[in-house]
Amino acid sequence: RMKFLLLQQKYLEYLEDGKVLEALQVLRGELTPLKYNTERIHVLSGYLMCSHAEDLRAKAEWEGKGTGSRSRLLDKLQTYLPPSVMLPPRRLQTLLRQAVELQRDRCLYHNTKLDSSLDSVSLLLDHVCSRKQFPCYTQQILTEHCNEVWFCKFSNDGTKLATGSKDTTVIIWQVDPDTHQLKLLKTLEGHAYGVSYLAWSPDDTYLIACGPDDCSELWLWNVQTGELRTKMSQSHEDSLTSVAWNPDAKRFVTGGQRGQFYQCDLDGNLLDSWEGVRVQCLWCLSDGRTVLASDTHQRIRGYNFEDLTDRNIVQEDHPIMSFTVSKNGRLALLNVATQGVHLWDLQDRVLVRKYQGVTQGFYTIHSCFGGHNEDFIASGNHKVYIWHKRSELPIAELTGHTRTVNCVSWNPALPGLMASASDDGTVRVWGPAPFLDTQDLDGLNASQIGFQLKTGGAVCKVGNQDDAQ
Repeated sequence: RMKFLLLQQKYLEYLEDGKVLEALQVLRGELTPLKYNTERIHVLSGYLMCSHAEDLRAKAEWEGKGTGSRSRLLDKLQTYLPPSVMLPPRRLQTLLRQAVELQRDRCLYHNTKLDSSLDSVSLLLDHVCSRKQFPCYTQQILTEHCNEVWFCKFSNDGTKLATGSKDTTVIIWQVDPDTHQLKLLKTLEGHAYGVSYLAWSPDDTYLIACGPDDCSELWLWNVQTGELRTKMSQSHEDSLTSVAWNPDAKRFVTGGQRGQFYQCDLDGNLLDSWEGVRVQCLWCLSDGRTVLASDTHQRIRGYNFEDLTDRNIVQEDHPIMSFTVSKNGRLALLNVATQGVHLWDLQDRVLVRKYQGVTQGFYTIHSCFGGHNEDFIASGNHKVYIWHKRSELPIAELTGHTRTVNCVSWNPALPGLMASASDDGTVRVWGPAPFLDTQDLDGLNASQIGFQLKTGGAVCKVGNQDDAQ
């Protein structure tokens, strides 16, 4: 095989130089006697008819004689040689890239896109991300709600945040693309029971709001206009506490603890129903057919509305209070009563990890995936907890809320932005460390701290607080 590759190169180079007789001699006297790949020899013989070098290069899909084609030939030859005889191509570069990737994989706070080129990193120092680049710092406290805030959720494009409260309102906040500050955009009122769950449509046009256990209504708002598109209630006996959008953005499923589970269109018309399923939380998979529902039997089942089949996917030993699914549909993050946060692989149907440091009672807390590539997990209780997906111990515990944190949402477009909703009536927006000033120093001697301020591309190191101000 190696000889064949070498002689093929020799033959093509003779042809390119116009040395047809020499090429013919290689074909007859050297390539053919190898009795290897006769089919290819027939193809090669056809190149004798090429009228000029350009024609040959085009037909043979060959770049011509020179270092390029010979380097490629060498790479092919190396595949037949054991590494003990000849190093595989670009071996050192491969090792260095692997070293950089391993360092980044082990970096607990790495939250930016992985640049695979070695030009972007220093090989002199190990890669490390500072906690200051991570959303561990309160950027803003939103105090417009006047009662417990039960839910918060960023839109799919990351430009808005919706918050729902016991005070009967939903507030839509606009995220400033430059400063990442949030400002009040719209207030949607009239949810008599309070708002305990929110779901953005896949195109972010609509927002569905659900109430607590005793609420039989579901509200579908047009976010752009602030108008109520649909107010749905199948029966006053229902409790519609959870909802999930079909990927087509034209249908949704909703259900509750009293044993009803519906599929509806945008006008609230009933398309299908599944009787007797006491639903705690819902999720539509990207196939457009399968709906995941956690029920009162401490499990998550997959329901197919097309062929009306259902199957067990996850079985826990304690009630599943809420769950969410990763973007790729592979992993599910469960909040399990008295246990805490569990990570399941939905494809293999196995429990992957139990996260430590947070306990959970018989109340609903909503966790989330987040950060670049959804490498992180965040949940609440008395604090906001963050874990790296692969690590059982929390990498950050964020304090600030004075009562239970009900829900955490990570911005899908801005990996450094996160929001948490609490019974203390506030929504906290978390981001990287701001430029340090007096209150950020937490008692440290300012003269001992060097800051790096990025100003218009230039980096200046500041030695003391007066300079920084």
